[in-house]
Amino acid sequence: MTEEGYRAFLAEPGLEDWVVLHGGAVAAFRTASLADAARLATAIADIPAVAASSSILTLTGARLTVRLTRDLWELEAATAELAREVSAVVRSHGATPDRASVQEVQLAIAGKAADLDLGFWRAVLGYASRVAPDNAVDPLGHGATVWLQELDDAKPLRHAMHVDVSVPAAQGRARLEAALAAGGRIVALSDEHWTLSDRAGNRVCIAVWPDGGTTGAAEDRA
Repeated sequence: MTEEGYRAFLAEPGLEDWVVLHGGAVAAFRTASLADAARLATAIADIPAVAASSSILTLTGARLTVRLTRDLWELEAATAELAREVSAVVRSHGATPDRASVQEVQLAIAGKAADLDLGFWRAVLGYASRVAPDNAVDPLGHGATVWLQELDDAKPLRHAMHVDVSVPAAQGRARLEAALAAGGRIVALSDEHWTLSDRAGNRVCIAVWPDGGTTGAAEDRA
């Protein structure tokens, strides 16, 4: 598993509709109605490569979300060509891309290496394994991904949980500003994410990785 696949995808032409989040290639499209969104979903499902894949198509009112992969590390050259095929079908149906609405939520379960037990989380949630050995995903594509994060042995904390919100790079700052306006505060930052907390100290990361941008963290202040 390397970064080559997703970076190559991001560099491909003709993928303006698509973003790369923790689960890989995702796009959302607006139509005039739920019925139009359903017809668009049927047309996309008729693409042979989509029919043969594990893609997830989700209808939400007049919006259709298309996930071509379930894991970031599944991205490959063929995924870019498939994304272009989907976009062509979308255009023929008069739908419009809605990049700003795309996101993924991930539950990060942290612990010392000896205590991490992904098998337990897969079993209790009814989740399945994917390419990455530290992940578990909802087989129906509805629930948040679970990621096991190894804690540094030097940290006194034995276990912890936080939420990761993966958004396109262009939407990261707007999401941050909304969270701060709602009472959140920045507790840590990097070029790829902001870590915020609520008043009680519960933490959440807004992550623009791996969608090709940075947060501009050097300009931020807690």
